[in-house]
Amino acid sequence: MQRQDGVSFEGQVGLVTGAASGLGLAYSRLLAQRGARVVMHDVGAGLDGQGHDPHRIDATVALLRGTGLDVHAAHAVIDEREGCRALIAGILSRQGRIDFIIHNAGWVEYQQIDALQEDHFDYMMTIAAKAPLWLAEAAWVEMKACHYGRIVLTTSDRALYPQYVQKGLAAYAAAKMAAVGIVNVLAAEGAPHNIVVNAISPVAKTRMWGVEGEPDELHPDAVAPGVAFLASTACREGGWILRASNGQFHATRSVEAEDVAYPRDLRATTAESIEDIATQWSRIARPAVEPRS
Repeated sequence: MQRQDGVSFEGQVGLVTGAASGLGLAYSRLLAQRGARVVMHDVGAGLDGQGHDPHRIDATVALLRGTGLDVHAAHAVIDEREGCRALIAGILSRQGRIDFIIHNAGWVEYQQIDALQEDHFDYMMTIAAKAPLWLAEAAWVEMKACHYGRIVLTTSDRALYPQYVQKGLAAYAAAKMAAVGIVNVLAAEGAPHNIVVNAISPVAKTRMWGVEGEPDELHPDAVAPGVAFLASTACREGGWILRASNGQFHATRSVEAEDVAYPRDLRATTAESIEDIATQWSRIARPAVEPRS
């Protein structure tokens, strides 16, 4: 199902979490169309992140299999380390390899700071940050042995950019920023072994938007090519955040200024007191890139 000049996933096996609908479904379908054998994982949780309904992923997999795609269902819990290890071990046992992991599973929950519940915060961190780290850990030895692997975590513009934050999403934003830190470290650890680790920051109308079925705009399918690229042999550099929305893509990451001798010389504004900082704040806080006029 690959175009002659296209990127192929023939012979590859990969995992996509949160795959019963929306973005995860779009990713899985495109990867399978390009030749991958895709293990589609979803616990079948409700919009509150709770619950377990394996029928959701089973039904989705049955639909895709009906179109001739090589997809397989998995629905074990991934909110604990052993569950993640068991999921990867099962894939290796049944499929014999694992070439890519795309962690898409997650949910959105609003809790204002004065009503933030610790167990909800911890669960958000578990699904968005701990789970992908545990999945990567479980696959790391195999990927190192094969000198190949692609791992994609999910972050969000709602955490990355102050102008897009929404009140009540402190836990969500913390978890999505944690994913960026994990990507940075794993990209460095994986580079010598051809394990390339990046993040996707997607925008699409899905169940998390309260949209069931095909949306009227901001389609998940318009994000899928970016994720497929990050999971492919064509992607050779890690540590990037790929923003994807409405069929448009922009890769970004924090980049140090030129000539910085970290940590002793930041090539920045010198100040010796609180007052110095206060008077020079307009220089200290100026954007690295001036906005367009």
